Amino acid sequence: MRRILILAWAEVLHVVRDRVTLAQVLLIPLVQLLVLANAATFAIRDTPTYVVDLDRSPISRSLIARFAESGHFRIVGHSSSLALAERSLLEGRVTMVLSIPARFERTLVRESAADVQLVMNAEKGTAAGIVQSYAGRILAAYADELGRTLQPSPRTLAPVGEEAPPQRGAPRIEVRPRSWFNPTLDYKHYMVPGILVVLVTIIGTLMTAQNIAREKELGTLEQLNVTPITRGQFIAGKLLPFWGLAMLELALGLAVAKLAFGIPMRGSLVLLFAVAAVYLVAALGLGLWISTVVETQQQAMLVSLFVLILYLLMSGLYTPVDSMPRWVQWLAEANPVKHFVQVARAILVKGAGPLEVARPVGALVLFAVGILTLALRQYRKTSV
Repeated sequence: MRRILILAWAEVLHVVRDRVTLAQVLLIPLVQLLVLANAATFAIRDTPTYVVDLDRSPISRSLIARFAESGHFRIVGHSSSLALAERSLLEGRVTMVLSIPARFERTLVRESAADVQLVMNAEKGTAAGIVQSYAGRILAAYADELGRTLQPSPRTLAPVGEEAPPQRGAPRIEVRPRSWFNPTLDYKHYMVPGILVVLVTIIGTLMTAQNIAREKELGTLEQLNVTPITRGQFIAGKLLPFWGLAMLELALGLAVAKLAFGIPMRGSLVLLFAVAAVYLVAALGLGLWISTVVETQQQAMLVSLFVLILYLLMSGLYTPVDSMPRWVQWLAEANPVKHFVQVARAILVKGAGPLEVARPVGALVLFAVGILTLALRQYRKTSV
């Protein structure tokens, strides 16, 4: 343990004395956070939706079909339980809950007006507003269609001497939206936690890959291999400083997010840092693996950027994963950035607990173990 700490301390001194590296690690990511949080945007389609149909009538089923056929919504759950729907919303499996009350058809036919409720996961900021506008257009179009079928026919007039039945107006379906987690629909509440993950990822992956590649360039890697330091101690000593720097960067980023953007922190920060500790093992392991397949720092940077771009584009940071093609969604399950983005948003914005984030955390653990094991084996093979 003493050897690991000595090697780690030497690495910390190297970073602190190198002003360019220190700025790259601490200052530049904070500037990126301030800029990207105001510039990022995204598009919405194929929104996962949970349906609670308490009416189970032909009209309610037809309304659900209109949502499913629109291309903007994908029905992923259907029951008569509001509790199950709210649970799916909290766990992040759905973005919207369409709730159709009992006696919906009867009320619509008799009174020409009926209510439906849309519960939005407003954690996604302006995306919730876009989804609500899509739903509003579908409801308006369906109400207009019902107006042509439910209006009384001119032939059904009252007999002579009897009073004609009152004419109904065109049916109206009134929407009662509820925005959960982000009532103001501020997209920064959605983007900033994701950008924080990007900053942590850059430090954990890019800096690690470059650091060990530099040892190869200088020839000091072979010198260290003939010292009493074991490979495990060498790897731990090299990775531990960047693990600590990434945790520090996360803490600074959270402070900026709270003070500059007013990002809510409804969940446990202890839980967030615990998950970040696991995620950083995956990010550091990825950087270590990259360092084993390159020989120079330039190669390490190019390979790292290639991998990071793929990770970020498939992480749901800018475009929700729900809106991507199905095969891309399957590939995204192997993306640790996607899972940590999901966890960060769930904890900070929704106040999720361990049970709600158990699935993405489990995926992070599997990826961390897998990539670190692969990197260590490859390192032993190429550094003899």
